Amino acid sequence: MLERERKEIIHKYYKLFKPYGYISQLSSNDARQLRKKKFLKDLENVPSNIMPIGRLDEKSEGLLLLTTDGVYSDTVNRSGIEKEYVALLDGDIDDNAIEKLRNGVLIGINGKKYQTKPCEVKKLTITPTLPTREKKIRDARHGPVSWIKIVITEGKFRQIRKMTSGVGFPTLRLVRVRVGSIKLDDMQPGDVVECNNIEIKQPK
Repeated sequence: MLERERKEIIHKYYKLFKPYGYISQLSSNDARQLRKKKFLKDLENVPSNIMPIGRLDEKSEGLLLLTTDGVYSDTVNRSGIEKEYVALLDGDIDDNAIEKLRNGVLIGINGKKYQTKPCEVKKLTITPTLPTREKKIRDARHGPVSWIKIVITEGKFRQIRKMTSGVGFPTLRLVRVRVGSIKLDDMQPGDVVECNNIEIKQPK
C-alpha cells in the first residue's frame, strides 16, 4: 500500500495599510459591534481566513501584517522586533520631552503602572509624506504641532499615545511605517500587498 504524501501547507503573508477608524481584526461575534464599527473584512482587498499579526488601535493607521501562519504570528508578537511610527503631536515638542520618551515613560496598563522600555525617538524637521486622512486633523493653524519618529520593541495597548501624553504632547495622528524589515513604502489606505515569505520571515 502506497503511503499518502503529506502536502506541505503553503502559508500566505500580506501587508495592509490599515486606514483610520478600522479595528484590527477581521470581524466580531458581537452583532452590535458589527453594526457600529468597521473591521478588516469591510476592506475590499483583505483575504478571508487571515489573521493580523499584532494590532493597531482603531484611531491609528499604517502597516499591519496579515498571515495564515499562526506559528509565525506568535513568533513575531513575542520576538520584540522593531516597530517604527511617525506621530503628529499637539504642541512643539522640546528636547526635554524627547529625552523622557527615549528613557521610558511611566504609563497605565490594565490599571497598573508600567515603565516603557528605552526607545529611539527623533523630532522630524520635515513633515512626512502621508496620504490625507479622511477624518480631519487639527493642524498648525490652531496652535503649534510637531512630528516625531519613534521606534519601539514592545506593543502595549495605546502605548505611544500614552507615552506622548505622559510628557505633555498628546498624539493627534499615529502611523506605523515599518515592522522589522517590512516597510509601508508608498501604499495607500486599504492597499493590500502579498509579501515574499522570505522577506517577511526575516523581520530584522
